[in-house]
Amino acid sequence: MDKDLQEKKPLKLNYKRTIYIGLAFFTILMLWQVYNTYCPLFLTDLLMQRYGGSAESYSYIVGVMMALDNLLALFMLPLFGYFSDKTKSRLGKRMPYIIAGTVSAVVLFPLIPIMFLYNQLIWLFVIMGLVVLAMNIYRSPSVALMPDVTPKPLRSKANAIINLIGYIGAIFAGAIALFISIKVGADGSIVYNPNTIWIPFVITAVIMVCVLVMLVLKIRENKLAKEVEAEMEEGEKQSETTVIVEDNKPLPKQDKRNLIVLFISIFLWFFAFNSLETFGSSYAVFEFGEGSGWWGIAVIVMTITSIISFIPGGIIAEKLGRFKAVLLGLGLMILGLLLAILFTFVPIFDGVITYLLYLPIAMIGMGWAWVNVSSYPMVVEAASSGNVGKYTGYYYTFSMLAQAITPIAIGALFTLLDNFAIFFPYALFFIVLATVVFVFYKPAKVKTEQNAVENTDSENSNLQVEIPKNDGANEVKVEEKPKQTRKPKIDKKVEEIEEENVKDVEEKPKTVAKKSTTKSATKSTTRKTSAKNVENSVEKPTTKRVKKEIFDKE
Repeated sequence: MDKDLQEKKPLKLNYKRTIYIGLAFFTILMLWQVYNTYCPLFLTDLLMQRYGGSAESYSYIVGVMMALDNLLALFMLPLFGYFSDKTKSRLGKRMPYIIAGTVSAVVLFPLIPIMFLYNQLIWLFVIMGLVVLAMNIYRSPSVALMPDVTPKPLRSKANAIINLIGYIGAIFAGAIALFISIKVGADGSIVYNPNTIWIPFVITAVIMVCVLVMLVLKIRENKLAKEVEAEMEEGEKQSETTVIVEDNKPLPKQDKRNLIVLFISIFLWFFAFNSLETFGSSYAVFEFGEGSGWWGIAVIVMTITSIISFIPGGIIAEKLGRFKAVLLGLGLMILGLLLAILFTFVPIFDGVITYLLYLPIAMIGMGWAWVNVSSYPMVVEAASSGNVGKYTGYYYTFSMLAQAITPIAIGALFTLLDNFAIFFPYALFFIVLATVVFVFYKPAKVKTEQNAVENTDSENSNLQVEIPKNDGANEVKVEEKPKQTRKPKIDKKVEEIEEENVKDVEEKPKTVAKKSTTKSATKSTTRKTSAKNVENSVEKPTTKRVKKEIFDKE
C-alpha cells in the first residue's frame, strides 16, 4: 500500500463553524414541522366545509395534495444541487441559493394561514406549492455546505451536530403546536382559534431572517474553501471508498453498487418515516380524539430523544463504522414500531395508550437519529470536491420521491379502510424492507489506488532479492525457480565451481549490493529485472568456466 495512504494524519472538526452551518438546517426542519403539522388539517377542514363528508374520506385527496409539493422537490433538489456545484460568485457557490430561497420562503410562508382563514382552498394549495419551491432552491446547497468544508472522516460527527441543531428547530415548532392547537369538534369539524393560528408561521419566518443574517456574516464561503484545502485532501485519503475519488473519473464497480443499495434503502426508510410525519396530527385527532397538541408532544418527545442520540450516533459511526451505526438505528426503529403496534392493538392498554405511546415514539426518534447521522455522509463519501451538490441532490431525489409517494399510498389505505389503524403497521413494513435491502451494502475496507499494480507485480514475479543486514556487511541472496536438469557430468563440476563463486561474490559485495539496492527502490517489475541481472552476473562466469575446464580436460 502507498505510504501516504498508510500514514493517517489527525483531523479535527471545527465545531464553531459546523454550528453556524447547522443553523440553516434549523430553519429547514422548523418550517417543515410547522408545515406538516398544520397544512394537512387546513386542507381537510376546507374540503369538509366545501364538499361535506368525514375527514377519513378526504385522506387520499389530502395525501395527493401534500405529495404534489414533494414531486416538485423531486426534480428541483438535484437540479439546484448541480447548479450550485457550477456556480462561482463573490459569495461562494452555495450562499447565493441560500439567500434567494430563504428570502422567498420568508415572504410566502405566512400567507398559508391567511389563505386558510379566508377559506381559499385553491390559493392555499398554490401558496403551499410556492413555499416548497422556495425551500427547494436552497435546501440542497445549504446541506452541501457542510461537506464542502468538512473532511470525509469527520462528516458523520459534523452531521450529528447539524442534525442536533436542526431538530432543536423541530422541537421548537412542536412546542408552538402544543400551545396553538387544533382540535376536532363534536360534529367532526376542526376547531381552532383564528386569532392565533397564524403565529407559528410568522415566528418561523422571523427566525429564518435572523439565521440568514448570521450565515451571511459568519460563513465566508470562498475564504473557507482555501483554508481547508489541505484538510480536505487528507480527508480524501482516509475516506471509506475503495479509491481516492477525483473529478471526472468514474467510480469503481463496488462503490457504484453500494450507492444503488444505499439509494434504495434511503427511499424505503423515508417512505416509512414520512408517513408518520405527514399524518401524525391527523392520527391523533381522528383516531384518538385528541387534539393536534398530543402529536405536538409526541414530536417533542421524538425530537428530544433524537437530539440526545445524535452525538452518540456520530461516535458509534466513528468507532464501529457508518454501516453498523445505520443498522443499529434501523433495528431500534423496528423495536419501537412493534411496541407501538402492541399498545394500539391490545385492548388492555386502551385507557393509557396516549401515554404509553411516548415510549415507542422515543425509540423511533433515537433510531431515526442514528440512521440520519450516517446515511447522508455515506452518499457524499462517493463525491469529489466538485460534485458534492450533485450527490446531495441524489440523496434528496430518493428521499423526496419517497415523501411524494407515501402520503398518497397511506392516504389511499386510510380512505379504503375508513380508519387510521394501519398508521404504525404501515411504517413498520417499510422499515423492515429498508433493513433487508441495506444489509447488501458492502463497506470498503482498504483503498486500492496504489495497490493494484504492486499486487499484480508481486504475484507474477519469479525472483525475490533479499538484502539482509549482517553486522554491517551487505550480502545478496538469490532465490530462483527450479532450473532444468543438466547433465550429471556438468552438474558435478558446476557444484564445485559455484562454491568458488560464492567466495567471489563475498569478495565483491559493494558492486552487487549497489545494483540490488538501486533496483529494489523501483516498482516490482523493475525489481524482477534487477534480480535477473544479479542472477546473470553470478551464473555466466560459472557456465563459462565449467565449459572451458571440461573442454580442456577432454
